[in-house]
Amino acid sequence: MSYDIKDKIALVTGANRGIGKAIVESFLKHGVAKIYAGVRAADKAESLVAEHGDKIIPIEIDYEKPETIKAAAKTAGDVEVVVSNAGILLGAQVMADDVIETFQKELDVNVYGLLRMAHAFAPVLKANGGGAFVQLNSVASLRSFPDFATYPASKAASYSFTQALKGVFEEQGTAILSVHPGPIGTDMAKSAGIEETDPPAVVSEGIVEALKAGHFHLFPDSMAKDFEKTYRAFAESMIEGA
Repeated sequence: MSYDIKDKIALVTGANRGIGKAIVESFLKHGVAKIYAGVRAADKAESLVAEHGDKIIPIEIDYEKPETIKAAAKTAGDVEVVVSNAGILLGAQVMADDVIETFQKELDVNVYGLLRMAHAFAPVLKANGGGAFVQLNSVASLRSFPDFATYPASKAASYSFTQALKGVFEEQGTAILSVHPGPIGTDMAKSAGIEETDPPAVVSEGIVEALKAGHFHLFPDSMAKDFEKTYRAFAESMIEGA
């Protein structure tokens, strides 16, 4: 389902840094009318407002606080494109003493956050003509490791729910995109000790083009494209064609 963001009204969570900030900048570059910048506190969007003026509307969205998501859906009642970008990366070892506690934290943001966003904004998108919903998943949705287990597990779950949402959103006329970046040059990646990365703009520009092309999957960067080579046949036959 092809979708052009030009002249549309968008909402991006985790908008103040990393991939989220790059998405804001790419969307404005490609003609989005205005963007609700989803942040956990309004002051985190000050630099975006200073740079882009009244095209940016700060809005509180904290995936761990469901009431902020419900309130945002009421405030942003004219939104046409929702990008669920906010996430958390902790990545405990599978046999670590705190593996369950760590996994629970990642589930609350990376999985329950997606579900809360979908439940809150699906009716809004439908009322506004269908629109588009973009979920930031990961190459880690497809591969896990003994020393880095909980984050991939949470992203595998969010990807599974994104597939489930595909049918729901498409039935109501909403385009949906599952984005699977590899290592990207963000504060989150640096905090995890990841050094070899691609720039966030690779992801944000890829989202714009993937929506135009009507794709369900996007593997935007160099590592992600390696994953895509081996995953593409399965994705086309079992997910995209289902």
